[in-house]
Amino acid sequence: MICRSLRLALLLSSLAFAQSHSSLEHKADPQAPLKKSHVVQVAMKNVMYHFTGPIAVHIVQLQGYLTPTNPSGIVAFDEKNSFVLHLASAEIAMRCDVLAQVLNENVFAAPDAPIKALSIASDGHQLIIKGKLHQKGDVTFESTGTLSVDQDGRVRVHTGHLKAAHLPLKGMLDLLGLNISRLISTDKVHGVAIDKDDLLLDPEQIFPPPQIKGRVTAVRVQGGEIIQVFGERQKPDFAAKQPGNYMAYRDGDLRFGKLTMNDADLVLIDMEPRDPFDFFLDHYKEQIAAGYTKTTLSLGLRVYTQDYDKLRPGRR
Repeated sequence: MICRSLRLALLLSSLAFAQSHSSLEHKADPQAPLKKSHVVQVAMKNVMYHFTGPIAVHIVQLQGYLTPTNPSGIVAFDEKNSFVLHLASAEIAMRCDVLAQVLNENVFAAPDAPIKALSIASDGHQLIIKGKLHQKGDVTFESTGTLSVDQDGRVRVHTGHLKAAHLPLKGMLDLLGLNISRLISTDKVHGVAIDKDDLLLDPEQIFPPPQIKGRVTAVRVQGGEIIQVFGERQKPDFAAKQPGNYMAYRDGDLRFGKLTMNDADLVLIDMEPRDPFDFFLDHYKEQIAAGYTKTTLSLGLRVYTQDYDKLRPGRR
């Protein structure tokens, strides 16, 4: 009887250990599928999207999804760090001076950053980049660069010509068997790296929140703007029949203000579609308060929204 009891105790202990071990493995598995309620499908068309007041990009089209940064959390408009935007397909244009502002404010903002006071302009299909080499006593520099995409999705700025203190520098470096990476250290800088004479930019890291994830597949300079293409062309999105400019959200759980939508069905619609839908997440409440809302028969919301740049100063 004692032996049988002992064997039974050992068996129960083994089963309990196996269940506990299995549960721990499940919790630690980073590849575990997301719950359906955690994934919010998103589609956008012709949106001027503000990360900050002056930092805005033109989203020509976008398809993707939002996920909460906290596995037990929810996508919430009122907290930009609460979600990640995953890009399945997108075409996003950004003015050259906006890229310079992004780099100055979010990448090279630290007092010991290697580069300061960047300005970027375009000349045909090339970029003209000016700034100061902070690690070399704030010596001014000017370079020309062409854009391409690496296999890992980073944007490569290839340096064609480089002047420092108005003197040709790249030819001198080539003569000495050196390259720009010997002049500039980016060890403490996120989102930017230097490969020999080229600057590598990671779009997933250089922008302010909300965080974006997506692989750049093509890039070009056109009409004073940098055009980035993410992912591959998709089938028409779920909101493709919606006329005008819009930001559409479907499925999953979504919170904005006091309202939480389960199995979301929300479309923000540009009230004045003659120009891009100017949207600033920090001020979405003022924008929707300046418009009006309709409810569909399936209890979806269609929110006709005022452009941020058309709000009266007192409402911003």
